[in-house]
Amino acid sequence: MKLTIGFLYGRLMNIYGDRGNVATLVRRAGWRGIEVEAVTLNAGEPIDPDLCDIYVFGGGQDKEQFVVADDLASGNGERLKEAVEGGAVVLGVCGGYQLLGHYYKPHGHEELRGLGLIDAYTVAGDTRHIGNIALAGPFGELVGFENHSGRTYLGSGARPLGAVTKGSGNNGEDGTEGAYTGRVYGTYMHGPLLPKNPALADRLLSEALERRHSGPVTLPPLDDTLECSAHTSALSRPR
Repeated sequence: MKLTIGFLYGRLMNIYGDRGNVATLVRRAGWRGIEVEAVTLNAGEPIDPDLCDIYVFGGGQDKEQFVVADDLASGNGERLKEAVEGGAVVLGVCGGYQLLGHYYKPHGHEELRGLGLIDAYTVAGDTRHIGNIALAGPFGELVGFENHSGRTYLGSGARPLGAVTKGSGNNGEDGTEGAYTGRVYGTYMHGPLLPKNPALADRLLSEALERRHSGPVTLPPLDDTLECSAHTSALSRPR
């Protein structure tokens, strides 16, 4: 088996250690004997829709999002949509999550058009949500760290990653955090997310591998003692 991971806009969208999500996927695949390659996809470089099996789209400040939104509008957005239609997996965190939705409206600026891969939209808020976050949902109990002023609201075509048990989540109002549609996932959980949530990391790996291999892919188990300890420790930290 072979897996190719694309780090979308890695030079611009890599705040709060989001590159660690790429490192986690590389390690967990490699430990299972899977041939894996990670590539960084930068603004101005055309995306090959057939190259990557999974894309990691990290967070950034508004000024970086302006550049990325322009690049997506120039053609890379359509190429990324083509990749998703072909079975690729996408994980968007914070700014990446916002641009996977229909639009992000910053303070004092016009809307930044997103990809519409997740039925959601985001508007800038007046206060920041900062601190440890936990949620419970279809992918189990997830933990991370949030630091965002954006308020994301889900439409009927998206489902939340879970219900917030600690923290603020999508908007601090409706008790949801993150969203997913098919194989496209978005979240405000930095930290990075995947080292402390190995089950979710393996779900993304399995779905990404299915793109190249017919039928479901079952990954052999790993010793996740350290990962589970980190998960438990994160749960115990005060908000």
